[in-house]
Amino acid sequence: MNKFNITSLFIILSFIGIVISQQSPQTYNVVFSTSKGDVEIFVNRSYSPYGSDRFYALVQDGFYTDNAFFRVIQTPLFVAQFGISPDSSLNDKWNITIPNDPVVISNTAGTITFAAEEENNQACCRTTQLFINYADNSFLDSAGFSPFGKVISGFNNTLNFYGGYGEEPDQSLIYSEGNSYLQQNFPLLSYLNSVKIISEKW
Repeated sequence: MNKFNITSLFIILSFIGIVISQQSPQTYNVVFSTSKGDVEIFVNRSYSPYGSDRFYALVQDGFYTDNAFFRVIQTPLFVAQFGISPDSSLNDKWNITIPNDPVVISNTAGTITFAAEEENNQACCRTTQLFINYADNSFLDSAGFSPFGKVISGFNNTLNFYGGYGEEPDQSLIYSEGNSYLQQNFPLLSYLNSVKIISEKW
């Protein structure tokens, strides 16, 4: 193997290691700056280690900048979902699933959890999408949806996210066309403008 290929392989393996293995602090707080006001999230790695690690890495990479809350279900109260970057290169970069975590805390109002596909009625294949629970959604626990943090301030701001479109936005078109698709077809959606880590404890 020539020097170029060895170097390329090292870079690829290093990248994969960063994406998969980066460990988060034991606890940390982040602030969501949204179009409806700030929301503070407390994350405890003991709740969901793989989920906490992935969220921490995504925040550091700026993944959630300008994310739309594209699935907001308020009648009845259910969830506010987000986690598709308007930057397709970031979506491609982070399209690597993380292992499942056991459910340590329940999906009660204010908890934040990775959205996931389901296989045999069990959550799987977590990558980047998240949801904030609006209500007691503890029925999700048995399917393996593992919360990794909680809203500790600004929960009322999340309840102001625009929910009139329900399930209408097409996730595949968000991935392929980004925010231009959403702004043209769903102009009232609320947005997560940026995420900042404000404290951490190792």
